[in-house]
Amino acid sequence: MLVVTALDDVTADLVIQVLNERKVPAVRLDLGDFPTSVTTDAYLGQTGISGHVITETRALDLARVRSVYWRRPSPYTSSADLTEQDAQWCVEQARYGLGGILAALPGAHYVNHPWRNRDAEYKPAQLATAARCGLPVLPTLITNDPGKATRFAIDHGPVVYKPLRNSDYLSEDAQALTVWVDEVDPVSIGPGLAQTMHLFQRRLDKVADIRLTAVGEHVFAVRIDGSPGLDWRRDYDALRYTLVEPPPAVVKGVHAYLDAFHLSFGAFDFGLDRAGRWWMYECNPNGQWAWFPAHITERIAQALANQLQCRGQLHDC
Repeated sequence: MLVVTALDDVTADLVIQVLNERKVPAVRLDLGDFPTSVTTDAYLGQTGISGHVITETRALDLARVRSVYWRRPSPYTSSADLTEQDAQWCVEQARYGLGGILAALPGAHYVNHPWRNRDAEYKPAQLATAARCGLPVLPTLITNDPGKATRFAIDHGPVVYKPLRNSDYLSEDAQALTVWVDEVDPVSIGPGLAQTMHLFQRRLDKVADIRLTAVGEHVFAVRIDGSPGLDWRRDYDALRYTLVEPPPAVVKGVHAYLDAFHLSFGAFDFGLDRAGRWWMYECNPNGQWAWFPAHITERIAQALANQLQCRGQLHDC
């Protein structure tokens, strides 16, 4: 079993703990440790791929990897004494070399394959796919046209702004900043919007949020109450979590969505309106779940361990 993630990944820790309890051998690898403390050799020919990845504590036989849990590895690095251009060249070679090897392990079951994660990270693709799969989607506009954005905000108001990706953003004093989901007044939309793409969406008159974590055929839907505003991530201490049974139509749509992107795992965010309808906001193909109470995280960790150990085929266990 190969777990590709950073050392401080608490989410992966829970799954590795279950694998250890089952005495399933697991090797943890962080891409950021290459080349400082990781060496690799891969041989390719008519018989496929063979070789090893050697860390400070483990030796991984590439030909024997049965499953890969691809979580959140650190970025590739390079030697500090290199010039900027040489360092960038080395990072790119590592990405296409080591990254290419780890993405081509023969017969391995990926949760999820890194390239499938990449494909499923784009919100326009997420919303278009969700709609095709029968999951309700709110009216949404993605644009850099201030006039179109203003008209959309007037016609569909109230509307909210959401970042298309949660990229690193720092203040002038190098403090990490978060771009939250927030309501937009049409009069606040100015010419600066033309500088890049923005996502606007009709605001849902919601009664609760729902995080649905899908692991293969299993779904774990958690109702989130107590949010003091639009974005429940602003105040975790105020939240209450309740496991709920998702509607059959939502379960069907979620599985169709996973199939469309060839995913084994997905963390879906929904809003629950006053009529009881679930509206899909997005799906993070590598989303978090370890902050839930223990009785919830234990069930998800067990399901992920099953998915890895059984290679997605429950009858093999």
